[in-house]
Amino acid sequence: MQTYRELFRVPGFTPLFTATGVQIAAGTVEGLALGTLVYESTGSPLLSAVSMFGASFSQVAGATLLMSAADRLRPRAVLTAAPLLFGGGALLLAVPGLPVWATLLVILGTGLVTSVTGGLRWGLLLRMLPDGGYVLGRSVFAMASGLTQIGGFAVGGLLIAFASARGALLISAALFALSALVTRLGLADRPPAGTGRASVRETWRVNRRLMSCPARRSLYLALWVPNGLIVGCEALFVPYAPDAAGVLFVAAALGMLIGDAAMGRFVPAAWRPRLITPLRLLLAVPFLLFALPATLRLPLPLAAAAALIACTGYSASLLLQEQLIARTPENVRGQALGLQSAGTMTMQAVGASLAGAVAQWLPPGGAMGVMAAASLLVSLALTPALVRLARTPPTPGRARSSADSRPAS
Repeated sequence: MQTYRELFRVPGFTPLFTATGVQIAAGTVEGLALGTLVYESTGSPLLSAVSMFGASFSQVAGATLLMSAADRLRPRAVLTAAPLLFGGGALLLAVPGLPVWATLLVILGTGLVTSVTGGLRWGLLLRMLPDGGYVLGRSVFAMASGLTQIGGFAVGGLLIAFASARGALLISAALFALSALVTRLGLADRPPAGTGRASVRETWRVNRRLMSCPARRSLYLALWVPNGLIVGCEALFVPYAPDAAGVLFVAAALGMLIGDAAMGRFVPAAWRPRLITPLRLLLAVPFLLFALPATLRLPLPLAAAAALIACTGYSASLLLQEQLIARTPENVRGQALGLQSAGTMTMQAVGASLAGAVAQWLPPGGAMGVMAAASLLVSLALTPALVRLARTPPTPGRARSSADSRPAS
């Protein structure tokens, strides 16, 4: 599978793609509106960052307690119910006078649901596509994420400017409902990927299997930590440029779009392992420029260009996921991808919160520089292990060790 046309001919791909894009747009509008609302009411960079990315904290609970459900629930039922719950949460967040603690409870609750739906969605995509099609397919979803974030931040910024943040939350609730409708009408009802009953015990057992392999541990760390620290930089766009944060968010989303399009469609498979390290370093370096002193502060066009160039480095995640899938048994790949997704989102919340805490003591630009430097150091520390992985391509025997070959119960 080498072209986008082939992808959209796969049964079920188009409705899954459409519903996911609408849901991402809804979440983007909701996040910008909520971050603005909290910052206006509290003046706290920390609370603003947590309101935008805090849902990811509860994904730790989902990853450790519920993730076996990703291979043991019917995909259409879950992917229909989840956006309805998200829409209800957006309506609740739009209630005037809602305390900050109640806002955070809603955010954490929706994050718990997201932890399961992420693994289920990507496991379903993997089942839909023929062998070798995952990177191309996932790149299209990543591109859709970039495009819908661009549109969502732009529309969300306009809604906030000309209507209100609460009005933007109402729009996001309507978009969540539309996503649920597309899923219910467009997807076929498929059986679960795995057998047996989802449980906390089963989640722990499979997670231990996944993390027992040194190669997978290195891949998970590379997928989780550097990206999460850079999301901390993005979480400070609002305090860094209160009147133009939307421009920086759009530039970052456009960078992700460009990188994912290049990796999925134009870069030969043989080149991909060699590009992992350069892309991971590129993700951090341009954000160091935001730490320049106030007298040399980046003009908005240069700041947007730096964010765009840096965020092309997020495309390394596609290549790391390809390596992870190749080293994971087929019967637990949904949970493996769910663990990756939940860990990524959790580290995004950690990064956003750390950045907000640093920004309590440093100017926003200085805090962004600290987060970028930390990401760069982690990427450099992980480089030797990833270089060794690139030199030892997985084989069927390597992906299915004796420990991995036990049937899931």
